[in-house]
Amino acid sequence: MAKLPVEKMRELERRFGEIEARMSAGPSADVYVKLASEYSELQPVVKTIRDYEKSVAELADIETLLDDRSTDREMRELADAERPEVEARIEALEKQMQILLLPKDAADEKSAILEIRAGTGGSEAALFGGDLFRMYERFASAHGWKVEVLSESEGEAGGFKEIIATISGRGVFSKLKFESGVHRVQRVPETEGSGRIHTSAATVAVLPEAEDIDIEIRPEDIRIDTMRSSGAGGQHVNTTDSAVRITHLPTGVVVTSSEKSQHQNRAKAMQVLRSRLYDMERQKADSERSADRKSQVGSGDRSERIRTYNFPQGRVTDHRINLTLYKLDRVMIGELDELVDALIADYQAGQLAQLGEQG
Repeated sequence: MAKLPVEKMRELERRFGEIEARMSAGPSADVYVKLASEYSELQPVVKTIRDYEKSVAELADIETLLDDRSTDREMRELADAERPEVEARIEALEKQMQILLLPKDAADEKSAILEIRAGTGGSEAALFGGDLFRMYERFASAHGWKVEVLSESEGEAGGFKEIIATISGRGVFSKLKFESGVHRVQRVPETEGSGRIHTSAATVAVLPEAEDIDIEIRPEDIRIDTMRSSGAGGQHVNTTDSAVRITHLPTGVVVTSSEKSQHQNRAKAMQVLRSRLYDMERQKADSERSADRKSQVGSGDRSERIRTYNFPQGRVTDHRINLTLYKLDRVMIGELDELVDALIADYQAGQLAQLGEQG
């Protein structure tokens, strides 16, 4: 049996009981919302702890029956038959609890900012960037999340040279954070007459969406420039003067946004800037994560790939966990759960192994 942190389990049960009592005492609306959020976080953990404790007690009763010489034969046979099932249940609950009790990433519950940039491959890379964006858009829709485009730069033949969007919902970052990296596509472009397979790439970056409390940006640390954006002429000539570029002077991070409303541009650019600075802070605070991110998010060069989408063979391969699925058509319409769940499981297995070494 696995070694579980009994004291921590007791503390979580105690805290859960405390929250239940405070919620039923009729606190103010603000306090209730905070308590309800913590309650929903703790509920699956405490349920697993209680199921585990109940199963351990059940196994103890079975052992007592089997150890008691006065137990009749029929009862002994029943207990003997039941024991393997209870032991297997305890083992499964122990594994589940180990994962539930792993250290949490503070950003996991946050919404996310998704950035996709075409890498090597010219127009085909931009088209692939568009395909990736639609894939994530559909994945988000299936999970009930909201997608809002902050800025986009279209490719000459379609797709996007660059697109930045927010994906809002609970736990978005926990599901999408392993998507950061270079995605490679192998397919025959529509413009290719000889049927030759082309390889191109796009870089994906997923950042936790930062709030004001996560990162403070001082007014004296930013420079805001208003530019004429490259819109069409004629009737649109007056609506494209509103592009905003914000430079964060201490770090040199530059963010631009070009919508019709200058006020909206500024707000959207600040949103992206705040999230990029927050991500930089997280990297500094966690050198291991920083090294991991450097290996994942590159320039869009094919050599730094994390995943390959091979259209002629209908397969998608995630190179980090050596997982290949022959259901590329399903993946491209947003059915990413199998890949996402496998990446999370691999990460959790690594965390458990690390804890085991420390223990």
